[in-house]
Amino acid sequence: MEELGHWINGKRVKGTSGRFADVYNPATGEVQAKVALASKAELDSAVAEAAKAQAQWAATNPQRRARVMMKFADLINRDMEKLAEAVSREHGKTIPDAKGDVQRGLEVVEVCMGAPHMLKGEYMDSGGPGIDLYSMRQPLGVVAGITPFNFPAMIPLWKMAPALAAGNAMILKPSERTPSTSLMLAELLQEAGLPDGVLQVVNGDKESVDAILDNDTIQAVGFVGSTPIAQYIYGRAATNGKRAQCFGGAKNHMIIMPDADMDKAADALIGAGYGAAGERCMAISVAVPVGDKTADALIERLVPRIEKLKVGPYTAGDDVDYGPLVTAQAMERVKGLITSGVEQGATLLADGRDFKLQGYENGFFVGPTLFDNVETNMDIYKQEIFGPVLSMVRRKTYEDALNLVIDNEYGNGTSIFTADGDTARDFASRVNVGMVGINFPIPVPLSYFTFGGWKKSAFGDLNQYGPDAFRFYTKTKTVTARWFSGIKEGGEFHFKAMD
Repeated sequence: MEELGHWINGKRVKGTSGRFADVYNPATGEVQAKVALASKAELDSAVAEAAKAQAQWAATNPQRRARVMMKFADLINRDMEKLAEAVSREHGKTIPDAKGDVQRGLEVVEVCMGAPHMLKGEYMDSGGPGIDLYSMRQPLGVVAGITPFNFPAMIPLWKMAPALAAGNAMILKPSERTPSTSLMLAELLQEAGLPDGVLQVVNGDKESVDAILDNDTIQAVGFVGSTPIAQYIYGRAATNGKRAQCFGGAKNHMIIMPDADMDKAADALIGAGYGAAGERCMAISVAVPVGDKTADALIERLVPRIEKLKVGPYTAGDDVDYGPLVTAQAMERVKGLITSGVEQGATLLADGRDFKLQGYENGFFVGPTLFDNVETNMDIYKQEIFGPVLSMVRRKTYEDALNLVIDNEYGNGTSIFTADGDTARDFASRVNVGMVGINFPIPVPLSYFTFGGWKKSAFGDLNQYGPDAFRFYTKTKTVTARWFSGIKEGGEFHFKAMD
């Protein structure tokens, strides 16, 4: 059986803690590899080595750091098929979805090719009598990324690309459920010219996370995962004087107005609700039709679409709509929440609990599930299900629907489907959610904007990728300079070559 270790100082190394976690094939339920879980000592050693490498990397011309990103992007494109297969093998998502996972991370790498522009400071001459002021953006030093299982390529790339382009060294702690992709990306970065030690991939569990949070050398921590863990990491990091951006759970609503195109709205709900088996922090898990006529029209369209969904392993072809959940525990949790929805009075229109696939009876599959007449006191509404379950919460008016979103404790993403521009503008202006879609179900911003939720979906004041990432991974130094009058040297008649 394959044993996965860590990436330290430019090579794969075995773990020394003696502790391992199983890495499953979610489609079959079989253990396909074991991944080493680092001890505090291993983590601290990786950080110390990263600190040694970071000084020279920070002193490297930003344009040359950007060239590493350029080469890295080429290599990701070259190995797209291999990376996507690794994502699918450990997570279970389909190959087209896995390629999208890699692609959305690659787009952030492409933006980081423009790092020299992002790192420019400001300048003002004669701010006072003979006084000039200027600012510099400088790297923090060693930073850390703690990334989730559901996007094994995208979110590590969201963390590492801007951090490295800004001149930092990074400790990446990927999910122990999906470790292979991060190790492959580290190999590509080395091939692209990243010096050894500047990126260290340390696999592990809570012991590694706590070691990151308590290590004095690490200056900043970026995290994506559940809200309770995001709160824990943010609090402990802040207590230890670290900068932190921690992104948590979500309960994303899509409002459907009576004037919306119902077929387009239904198609959007199918893709946004069931894609990747619902294991997305931007998945639409709550449909909010305004008026019973709207709700009935949606159900009329949703049920036949759900019945046609193809659920299976990624190896079954590109026409598979979604695959298994990541672990048996995730599967059982989702099934338990479906049962609670029935017991608490919601109307079950499509039940995925008994889904079985011939030849894959031990896989972690849940069939597409649809609830109607869901109320806000039910567990299926209050909790982030993270599975292929769509809940319909009916509301009589636009204001009622809007207030449902406003009152929810999460604020990651939301959307509205309508043909009325005034309603759309009002919704975008008033809703207290970080990412808003108008006739667009999953409003993940393009990579030159920035990604981040509000309320209990995010902790910290700077978002992921885009301009915010460079603000997060650098610190500003401001210089006030004055030069006293003196003897000026004569002119020079040639340009000096740049080192």
